[in-house]
Amino acid sequence: MMRWTYWFGWLLFGSAFRSLFGLRIRGIRNLVREGGVLVVANHQSFLDPPLVGTVYRDEMHFLARKTLFRGIFKWIYRQWNAVPVDQDRPDMASLKTIIRLLREGNRVLVFPEGARTHDGALGEAQPGVGLIAAKAGVPIQPVRIRGAREALPRGAAKLRLSRIELHIGPVWRPSKEEFAQAKGKEGYARLAERIMEKIAEL
Repeated sequence: MMRWTYWFGWLLFGSAFRSLFGLRIRGIRNLVREGGVLVVANHQSFLDPPLVGTVYRDEMHFLARKTLFRGIFKWIYRQWNAVPVDQDRPDMASLKTIIRLLREGNRVLVFPEGARTHDGALGEAQPGVGLIAAKAGVPIQPVRIRGAREALPRGAAKLRLSRIELHIGPVWRPSKEEFAQAKGKEGYARLAERIMEKIAEL
């Protein structure tokens, strides 16, 4: 069940993506609809969080820059399940929150690259996503976004009409051994690379 505030945003963004950008979704049957799942996607635009969120018919959580939580937007982002993160001075608080949410059976969206792409190419995954995956131990749902950068490029102030496509890949369930091997910075980095490879395959 969605709270009315989340439902309103879900309906608003979903209608806009379909009518303005001709949103096309591939692999919808691959969606994990129950239990905790770490949704990982490439990062093209500010449109990405609501874009991925509209695919599901229940609520999900995601990370958002701490600087966005100001004025009325602080309330709005809280209602839309955004978890504030300080990109200039990242700490473990936001990561621990994400891990707890996943262990409690929630769906969480994370962008492994950590920042929006400049040229549309996939970037390197940050070790943090490997840490989250290893500590939470939940299934991983890879998603590939195409067209969002053309609709709202990094640094742009206006939307552009461009077809957007989401490709939802098969869920990846790392074995207990794979999770166990993901220890320390190097282990988290290797797991993060594997996650990025799953996105790149789509």
